Amino acid sequence: MKTDKANQSWFTLAFVWAGAMISIPGLLVGNTLIAGMSMAQTLVVTVVGYAIIVVLMILQGMQSTDLGKSTVQVASQVFGKQGSRTILSILLTIACLGWFGIQANVCGAAVANLMAEFDIKMSVPVASLISGLVMVVSAMYGIKVLRVLSYIAVPLLVVLCVYGLIHALTGDNVQLISNYRPESKMNFTDGLAVTIGSFALGAVIAGDYSQFSRKRSDVWKAALFGIIPAGVLMIGVGAVLTLAYQTNDVTAVFLSIATPLIGGIALVLATWKTNMVNAISGGFALINVFNVSKQKEKWAVGAAGLIGTVLAVIGILGYFTPVMSILSAMVPPVAGVMIASYWMINKGDKNSWRETEGVNKLGIYSWLIGSVIAAIPVVLSLFPSLPQVSNQPLIGIVISFVLYVVGYRITASKTVVLEEQQ
Repeated sequence: MKTDKANQSWFTLAFVWAGAMISIPGLLVGNTLIAGMSMAQTLVVTVVGYAIIVVLMILQGMQSTDLGKSTVQVASQVFGKQGSRTILSILLTIACLGWFGIQANVCGAAVANLMAEFDIKMSVPVASLISGLVMVVSAMYGIKVLRVLSYIAVPLLVVLCVYGLIHALTGDNVQLISNYRPESKMNFTDGLAVTIGSFALGAVIAGDYSQFSRKRSDVWKAALFGIIPAGVLMIGVGAVLTLAYQTNDVTAVFLSIATPLIGGIALVLATWKTNMVNAISGGFALINVFNVSKQKEKWAVGAAGLIGTVLAVIGILGYFTPVMSILSAMVPPVAGVMIASYWMINKGDKNSWRETEGVNKLGIYSWLIGSVIAAIPVVLSLFPSLPQVSNQPLIGIVISFVLYVVGYRITASKTVVLEEQQ
């Protein structure tokens, strides 16, 4: 099943995955965790969260490595060809639109604060609207712009983070960080949900990148050495910078590093670069969900970006924790169903894999039930007057896994009985 493209080294794959971690979202997670946890607790929940992510990536990635197929193609056994494309596209749409809104909101706040440095008043919603529209237009018409932004934004972001980290770990800041105790408390499971949600989709679609790897060991080495060091580093940097600059506003942190102009430009370019990818990926996902003609790709990208811009204007950044928790509830159960089928039922044997035409209802229902149950605590948390339930970010994947295995066994036994009766 392998193609000539199956020549990707584990180091190349690790570099790709590590690069995905070095971005503003990682800093936002660190900023969010440190607001309710000590530095030690933040690092522990980060390591545990990314360890779970790595396990999912390994199990998901190895399937695609064995079969030489993308995640959507591999998932066609458990969800059906149509079901797989629809479910993954819906999740990708939700994730991309949510991240677009969050990062356009970050960019808008940076622009508004930067303008204030020059005595120009601009509200964050207006700045977010302008920022989002610029990102949308550039995503629709400027793939070359994305390449240029990548070459500039990523190195600038890394340099500023390193510079800020060096400054943060000098003088009295070290003592401040070590003695820090948050005024509000975040539960370990809530912190885990935020961490897992930040890269849950990346874990589930790991096969899109590992399908070109030569052997299974390449996947676990790439995930282990590509995800955990980069992920812990970015979240740790986000937490340290938040404490050192004594603000839980990531835009204020960047404006305080070096000069406001340099920090503001770095933040704008970094969010702009990432949001071009979010808009393009979200647009392609919308095409699959609504079966839009390929000729209308540009307008689908524009629609995805506009929806994300609306989310930015209404202040989705203020709901960062619930958004990440929703993603951690909805996305991992996809892996639960796929892992149940490939590793539990088929024993990891690629020769037992078969594509299912149309829609596989057992896979769909198993994922849906696991997702809904996992999302209940998150939904209830939005309504403080209602009874609250503790957030358990792994319950969805466990429920979906069990439901699929049990459902498959029951279905298989009924099939055997019917065949014996004939």
